Amino acid sequence: MLVLGAGFGGLELSTRLSDELGEDVDIVHIDKNEGFIFGFSKPDVMFGRKVESDVTHFYRDLGKPGLRFIQTAVRSIDPAAKRIETDAGTFDADIVVIALGADLDPSATPGLIEGGHEFYTVRGAFGLREVLSSFRGGRVIVGVTSTPFKCPPAPSETALLLHDYLTARGLRANSTISLVMPLGVPIPPSPAASEALLVAFDERNINWCPERLVVGLEPDRKVALLGDETEMAYDLFLGVPVHRAPRVVEESGLCVDGWIPVDPLTLETSFPDVYAVGDVASVGTPKAGVFAEGQAAVVADQIISRSRTESVPTTYDGRGTCYLEFGRDMVARVSVTFLSGQAPIGDLEGPSEEIAADKETFGTSRIQRWFGRGRPTPH
Repeated sequence: MLVLGAGFGGLELSTRLSDELGEDVDIVHIDKNEGFIFGFSKPDVMFGRKVESDVTHFYRDLGKPGLRFIQTAVRSIDPAAKRIETDAGTFDADIVVIALGADLDPSATPGLIEGGHEFYTVRGAFGLREVLSSFRGGRVIVGVTSTPFKCPPAPSETALLLHDYLTARGLRANSTISLVMPLGVPIPPSPAASEALLVAFDERNINWCPERLVVGLEPDRKVALLGDETEMAYDLFLGVPVHRAPRVVEESGLCVDGWIPVDPLTLETSFPDVYAVGDVASVGTPKAGVFAEGQAAVVADQIISRSRTESVPTTYDGRGTCYLEFGRDMVARVSVTFLSGQAPIGDLEGPSEEIAADKETFGTSRIQRWFGRGRPTPH
């Protein structure tokens, strides 16, 4: 079988299959990158708390039974033939799982590359470390440029962490922070989380600008253009770039309305034995790693059950739990359930220092399971 993409979904899928089936499974796992980085590790580097080598986990360290990792780019996907063309050659499979995530396109927002910065790509987030260290205060906008976007709490987290960062550097008094989002509340599925964030924004004098989308920047005038035809002045703009399915997925014919539709219970596409999990799929849940992990577990269980001629396993339940940084070394936990045809349900625990420690354990446990170790291998 072929697994395309080695993020949360791809790593969880390969790990489960290898752990359960060992040498009885033949997995070719493909990703164009050399290593995995948690999304929640990007702010650690961005705000100077860690360096890149602390948060990079190299795919060369994957060494599980029945698993072969190949670092290469996918060039075409034929879902009917289950044939994949890559820079390393052609691969045919009996099962294909597409976990290629969402591509990020800063160039799709006029002026963003020339006049602002984005913090969602690894390069963008890591590059902001130097930008922020040289910033001397002023008007900061954290803005969303399109929907959907992955990790919905991330813009709120960035605003709160930026408050702490500027405070520690003695720059907060001569700075403003504005959070511009197209949503009516910060975390729509969880009223409790949204209310806690709004209180935190108020306490820290962060300007909350809901139901507004940044559609462009005018670098010469240093203004952000909003979808309601208003504008906001800035000295530093931190943007969430446009998300879209990878071009190779778009060209495969799998997409409908920009993403791959799947059976919400099994994650199978319209092509037999071709599955899609995570950000690239349209399954009704947010685009976040924990949901990709849960979807991958369902696909793995189906493949395992089939190989053992067992009964059909549990289907996808739309559940996910993510961590929400509140700054001041405090983290909350948000648990959300998305069921087809029903309004999502979400709750909130914390924020607290105990949950901050639990977040560290969450990350370490995944790296131990996926890579068989606790820390990244040095260059």
